Amino acid sequence: MRILILGAGKMGSFFTDVLSFDHEVAVYDINPQRLRFMYNCYRFTSMDEISEFRPELVINAATVKYTLDAFRQVLPVLTSDCILSDIASVKTGLKEFYETSGFRYVSTHPMFGPTFANLDKLSTENAIIIKEGDYLGKVFFKDLYQRLSLNIFEYSFEEHDETVAYSLSIPFVSTFVFAAVMKHQDAPGTTFKRHMAIAKGVLNEDDFLLQEILFNPRTPAQVEGIRTELNELLDIIIRKDAEGMHAYLTKIREKIR
Repeated sequence: MRILILGAGKMGSFFTDVLSFDHEVAVYDINPQRLRFMYNCYRFTSMDEISEFRPELVINAATVKYTLDAFRQVLPVLTSDCILSDIASVKTGLKEFYETSGFRYVSTHPMFGPTFANLDKLSTENAIIIKEGDYLGKVFFKDLYQRLSLNIFEYSFEEHDETVAYSLSIPFVSTFVFAAVMKHQDAPGTTFKRHMAIAKGVLNEDDFLLQEILFNPRTPAQVEGIRTELNELLDIIIRKDAEGMHAYLTKIREKIR
C-alpha cells in the first residue's frame, strides 16, 4: 500500500518506522530539516512529489494546531480513492471536515506518546478507533494496532471527546497544580522525583495541544471535581480530623483498585 504520512515529528516518525517494512511509505514535512533522520521511506517537500506518489492512504501526524491545515494543503493533489486518516488526540472540527471533504476517512487515537510510553512494548497501552468512518480504513488500523499488541476500543467522535476530557484533563491539571507550587529541592524524595518527571514530560508537550485538551467543553466539570476534592481534603487537614482522613483514604483507595 502507498501511504503518505504528514509530519515528521515524534508520532510521524513512529508510524513511518512501523509501516515502512510492509508498505511503500512517504513522509511529507514543510521543514526539510525534520526529514534528515527519516529512513526506509521517501522524503517529500513538495506537492508535486505527493501527486506523483499517488497515496492510497494519508496518515495526518501533524501537530494538533495544524491538522486541518495539513489536510487542506494536500487534498488538491490526492486521487478520489485515497483514504484520509488522523491520529489526533483532539478531534475538534475533524468530523465536520471529513463529512464535507468528499473523501473516505478513518480517525484513530493511539492513547500513548513517545514521552512516557515504551514504544517497544505497547501491550499495556490503548488505542481508540472512531466508529464513524470507512470500513476498510478501520480494518487497516485495527490490524496495525493488533500487531502492536495495543488494546483497541471503538468509540464515536462524541465518546472519544468524553474519554479524553477525563483521561487527559485530570492528570494534566493535576500536573499543572504540582508545577505551579514547585520549589527547588536539593534532596528530593522518590515520590517527588517521579512527579517531577511526569511534570517535565507533560509540560514538554505542544502548548496548543494542552490548550485544546483543556478547552474541551467537558473539561470544566472534571476540573471542578478536582477543586471539590481539594476543598474536602484541605478541611480535613485544617481540622486535623484523624477519622475523616482515614475515611478519605479508604474512599480513594477503593477508586484506584
